[in-house]
Amino acid sequence: MAPTHFTFSSAFMLGLAGLAFHRAHLLSALLCLEGLMLTLFIALSIWALQLETLTLSTAPILLLAFSACEASTGLALLVATTRTHNTTRLQSLNLLQC
Repeated sequence: MAPTHFTFSSAFMLGLAGLAFHRAHLLSALLCLEGLMLTLFIALSIWALQLETLTLSTAPILLLAFSACEASTGLALLVATTRTHNTTRLQSLNLLQC
């Protein structure tokens, strides 16, 4: 396994583990998701550079655009839940109650 492949695989797995085990606050879940997206962006960028094709050069930019949309949606949900429930803890949120 190449060192870059191992580095990105381990960074992605650490992000997944953080998302799975540290779900106490919404902000920590959002930070883990951003770490996952950053790892995917860098891996796709390096992959597109190694293959030297023009068709793959737009994939990292599209992923970055979707990542920005995901981040803005997550922050909007964080602000909305903080205003309505006065907390960011995920255990205090009840999805069946509006």
